[in-house]
Amino acid sequence: MRLGGPIFTQITTPDAWIEAVMACGYRAAYCPVPPTADAETVNAFAEAARKADIVIAETGAWSNLMSPDPSIAAAAMEKTKKSLELAERIGARCCVNISGSCGKKWDGPHPANLTEESFDKIVRITREIIDSVKPLRTFYTLETMPWMYPDSPDSYLRLIKAIDRKNFGVHFDPVNLICSPQRYFANAELIKESFAKLGPYIKSCHAKDITLREKLTVHLEEVRPGEGNLNYSVFLRELNKLDPNTTLMLEHLPPIEEEYRHAAVYIKNIAAQEGIAL
Repeated sequence: MRLGGPIFTQITTPDAWIEAVMACGYRAAYCPVPPTADAETVNAFAEAARKADIVIAETGAWSNLMSPDPSIAAAAMEKTKKSLELAERIGARCCVNISGSCGKKWDGPHPANLTEESFDKIVRITREIIDSVKPLRTFYTLETMPWMYPDSPDSYLRLIKAIDRKNFGVHFDPVNLICSPQRYFANAELIKESFAKLGPYIKSCHAKDITLREKLTVHLEEVRPGEGNLNYSVFLRELNKLDPNTTLMLEHLPPIEEEYRHAAVYIKNIAAQEGIAL
């Protein structure tokens, strides 16, 4: 597997980008250019990554494809298609989005999110995205989430079968699946189940942690890797069984370089204990 994360230095050239990625000790990186980048720029960054043996993990299409506002949903569709096109052009492992929310908050909970109607709509939307772009070397993926599909290994597997497209893959974030004390304390088993069912489809993963606060009723919060209860030994062991270019990307930490450095050190220490190369 390859560890990566965001870069906080200003990126002006492909060489400067590679230098910044390697200075962080990463072997993977988020896509460094926007969908509006011209072909020359995209090709230059792709070639720099190839020469430096840096894997571009993902492009982010973050938007609400399920919005009840038709104009917002249409804009999300266009953004997602452009992001998938960029992933294909630059050679990223995947383009990632969430399935979207039926409410006003693009990534928030809503009573209709986990219904059969929403499941069917996600299938239709995902097919349209993939069929429009027709990617050959990258994958469109949906990040696992606590209150919208895919919200479990089984619902993700069901989506894979229903969407029925070769270039639909899995973006795995175990923290986002932990939505109860039961899953929190049994997260090692949840991780194992996820990899057993979804392993062949996983293209990229997110790295963070989660803690259960001692306050009623239930308060689960994202924290830096090493400050929560996620079983990173199991997570890394399962990841290590996959394609060695599978990416593990740090995210959702305070936007401070030191926070990401501490997170990377923690994950690398766990990997070293397990005899795993990052």
